[in-house]
Amino acid sequence: MEGPPSAQERGLGYPGEHLGLPEEGSGSVARVPRRLLALTVDWLGCVLVSNAFAGGDPWATLGIFAVLHVLTLGTIGASPGHALTGLRLRRLDGGWPGPLPALARTVLLCLVVPAVVFDRDQRGLHDRAARTVLVRR
Repeated sequence: MEGPPSAQERGLGYPGEHLGLPEEGSGSVARVPRRLLALTVDWLGCVLVSNAFAGGDPWATLGIFAVLHVLTLGTIGASPGHALTGLRLRRLDGGWPGPLPALARTVLLCLVVPAVVFDRDQRGLHDRAARTVLVRR
């Protein structure tokens, strides 16, 4: 017995195909497991800083996470977790995200729900709003 048809079998193509991205390797859309690992690395780092300086306050942790993401994504295009897992954020036209898209993306990411609602290109609502895509280096 066969499972349901894949996206390619249904004519939808691979994630990122209609964005002009490769199917695999450098520049391809980052898949969920690697994204979750990057998010975990970033969050654990923020928890450590929050524990050291704010008594582990969850709002402080979220604030540290937001500042980290706005600063790093807006300047170098990768948070520490992204860098360690071989990911980078880019605009749809291939350029660096810049501060405003990084801010918009981060605010929506901190709300959680936009990040877990994603399209066929595995871009969450936070990436769609910021007109960005998370890709493999």
